[in-house]
Amino acid sequence: MHLHVGGGHYELTVKDHFDAAHALPGYDGPCQYLHGHTWDVEITIAGQHLDEVGMLYDFKDIKRALHGVLENFDHRCLNDVPPFDEINPTAEHLARVVFYELEKTFPAHISLKEVAVWESPIAKVTYRP
Repeated sequence: MHLHVGGGHYELTVKDHFDAAHALPGYDGPCQYLHGHTWDVEITIAGQHLDEVGMLYDFKDIKRALHGVLENFDHRCLNDVPPFDEINPTAEHLARVVFYELEKTFPAHISLKEVAVWESPIAKVTYRP
């Protein structure tokens, strides 16, 4: 079968998780106190050009990049981990921080589209620049 090569783009998504605690100083509610989550993080990359094997980017390499960023937070109190020692470690801030840390790891032909962070199975935030 011959596939038309021109036009369109591809999006690849991977997910990972880590366990960490945080507190939200200044928040009027129970989350102002130290508590923990199993944080799920999903990222989507995009691009147009496939390699000679027919892949945009190897899923293995995407997973490795994501894990490399998340391991900095795993089993930690986020309030003690930069930049969260200076800003509240909200899911919103976490999504943005992960985005900009990850963006540095991909080659120029790959665009990081978004980072989604779940602090529970029913609460998710998505960051897109």
